[in-house]
Amino acid sequence: MHIPYTVEQDEDGVWCTHAYVGRVGCNGNGDTREDALADLHEAVLMILEDDGAPDEFTIMLDIA
Repeated sequence: MHIPYTVEQDEDGVWCTHAYVGRVGCNGNGDTREDALADLHEAVLMILEDDGAPDEFTIMLDIA
């Protein structure tokens, strides 16, 4: 599954990431781009564990 996200570095040099899981926004930050992405990954996992996967992530398509 791919969740689109943004990555940017703020004026203080901190890397910031953001993504939406369904309608819930998730954020991550860190000293490096990789740290910020790892922080975002943890935030996404926490949302999925707490709220479950949004409908758009769980729709199955049967092809016969």
